[in-house]
Amino acid sequence: MESEQREALLAAVYESGRELSTAAVMFHTALSELRGLSATEGKAIDILMRFGPMTAGEFGEHSGLAPASVTGLMQRLESKGVARRVRHEDDRRKVMIELVGDQAAAAAPYFADFMGGLAALLEGYSDEQLRTIADFSTRAARIQQEAAGRLAASP
Repeated sequence: MESEQREALLAAVYESGRELSTAAVMFHTALSELRGLSATEGKAIDILMRFGPMTAGEFGEHSGLAPASVTGLMQRLESKGVARRVRHEDDRRKVMIELVGDQAAAAAPYFADFMGGLAALLEGYSDEQLRTIADFSTRAARIQQEAAGRLAASP
């Protein structure tokens, strides 16, 4: 009996994960389109906002994208005026990609409704439950990033 309950619970977690993933992709696609970007470009901006300026190689590590994909993506971000390439301050051989302007402020109006709903949802959880949710989300994201890296490296 316990085994069946666990299987049902695991199935519910996997299904809700799929639903959350789809909702996130659709939200970020709609958000990016409103800003004149592709969903990939929008998430690239998010990576640069969270981790700061970085080399193309570092961006590949954070995103799981293949080097050729990173190069094309950075060119598109530059052409749209949201990022630029600059020489590294200490090692002039390195080229860094950095954001242009306040991209967080540019995106903030689009997030207000979603973040308000999310904040209201999170109010219903205890601190311990929030720690569990944060731990699961962080670890699941890491597993997915590693899987994306393996996909990008496959022939």
